[in-house]
Amino acid sequence: MAQESLLKEKSENKPEEKPHFHGHRKRLRERFLQNPKSLPDYEMLELLLFPSSPRRDVKPLAKKLLSKFGSFAKVISADYDELAKIEGMNDSAIASLKSIKEGVSRFLLHEAKQMPVLNSWIKLLDYCRTEMGHLKKEQFRILFLNSKNMLIEDEVQQEGTINHTMAYPREILKRALEISASSIILLHNHPSGDASPSKADIELTGQIVSAAKPLGVKVHDHLIITEGEHFSFKSNGLI
Repeated sequence: MAQESLLKEKSENKPEEKPHFHGHRKRLRERFLQNPKSLPDYEMLELLLFPSSPRRDVKPLAKKLLSKFGSFAKVISADYDELAKIEGMNDSAIASLKSIKEGVSRFLLHEAKQMPVLNSWIKLLDYCRTEMGHLKKEQFRILFLNSKNMLIEDEVQQEGTINHTMAYPREILKRALEISASSIILLHNHPSGDASPSKADIELTGQIVSAAKPLGVKVHDHLIITEGEHFSFKSNGLI
C-alpha cells in the first residue's frame, strides 16, 4: 500500500507534459511578429486556429482547408456550412476565420467612406470584391450615396441562386427615398467568374435608370463583380 501511495504521489506531482507542438506555436508567433509576410498561407491559418484547438496540432487542418478551398482568401470567405463539413472544424475555429473576413470588410468599408465614392473607386472595388467576389450564389446589393457622393448605406436587396438573382426597381427606389439618397450604385456578382452582363442584367439596369430619373435619383453605375474582375456598365456605355 505504501508503495502504491508513493507512486500515486509522484504521478500527481509530475509536471504536465506540454504538447509536442507547443514550441512550434511559440516560434510561429515570434516569426509572425517579426515579419508577418514571411508566413505562407497555411501558417497564417494555423495562427487563427490555435485558440480553438489548444491541445491539437492544427497544421494538417490548415493544409486541408487550403486544399479544399484553394487560397487563404477563399477559406475565410467560405460559408459556415462549407467550413463545418471539414473534419476538425468547430464553431470556435469557424468564428476565428470569419472574424478576419469581417474585419477586412469593415476596414475597407471605412476607407471607402472617407471620401466621395467616385473619387475612391479603387477602394470601392476592393471592398466589393471582398464582400461579393467569393460568393457561391448571386447577390444584388445597392450603395446609397448622399448629395456629396458619400456612402450612406450598403444594403443587400436580394440573394439568389448560383446564376440568378432578382432585383425590384420599386423596392430599390423606395429605399433610396426613405434614407434621402441622391444617387445609387448597383452591384451584383457572377459566381461563374465571367463578369460579362447578361441580357437580363442590361434590361434590369435600364428599368432602374428609367424609374429613378423622375424621382431625381441618379444611377452612377452598375458593377458586376467576380473574384478577379469587374464590369462597369457606365464605362462600357450601357448607362
